[in-house]
Amino acid sequence: MAGRNQIRDLQSAVPRGVPLNSKKLGSLGISRALAHEYVKAGWLEKLGRGVFMFRGDQLARDASLKFLESKISGLHVAAKSALSLHGFRQNVAFQETTILWGNQRAILPRWFQDRFPARYSNPRLFDEDLPTGYGPAPLPESPDGPLVSTPERALLEMLSEIGVHQELVEARAIMEGVRQLRSRHLQMLISHCRMVKAVRLCVGWATELALPWAEQARESAVGKMGTGRWVGRFKNGRTLILKPS
Repeated sequence: MAGRNQIRDLQSAVPRGVPLNSKKLGSLGISRALAHEYVKAGWLEKLGRGVFMFRGDQLARDASLKFLESKISGLHVAAKSALSLHGFRQNVAFQETTILWGNQRAILPRWFQDRFPARYSNPRLFDEDLPTGYGPAPLPESPDGPLVSTPERALLEMLSEIGVHQELVEARAIMEGVRQLRSRHLQMLISHCRMVKAVRLCVGWATELALPWAEQARESAVGKMGTGRWVGRFKNGRTLILKPS
């Protein structure tokens, strides 16, 4: 009976849909040994080493991402997925893969991937001198939610993935709809962007599409676009040539 009462107290203390680790359980008075007893009793389900959830519960993606943020440095929703959350999207797949970036090499746990199709990368798109305040942040409407790239940052992230994970035509179509951006925010990100391809595509397409912030993007890209041609050969055999402008 004591165990049943304790699990009820746990269910009252922790929202449903949230993964639980041994540290969290310990803070609520449940030892590792007791947690495994709860697994045997059918009250908890083991997801992985030291990770549990309530039996019969259904994990929430955002709560699971918040949980993983403590495991993977800099983890955030990035690129096309972040743009989609900000309202910039094309056709949305029935079960779209969430694009996640972080600051370290890591493998998403199986329990997460089985429930939420996702792809993780850890590129170094921006230099170390990028000021604080230009990193990912929770969405304004979800201040307690997972970290998400701002539209300006997500745009450069998406462009950097072209030819690797991102289809070129789709990226251009998405960018065409990105008309409202914070120009100063974008300028700072461009000035600290390491990738010539992303900068040239951003400036070139913004000019071709007559986006309102095109001139500001061009101004901030001085010295960032290189002097020669950039040539990229994609897995599908296509070649992309970007000239400095």
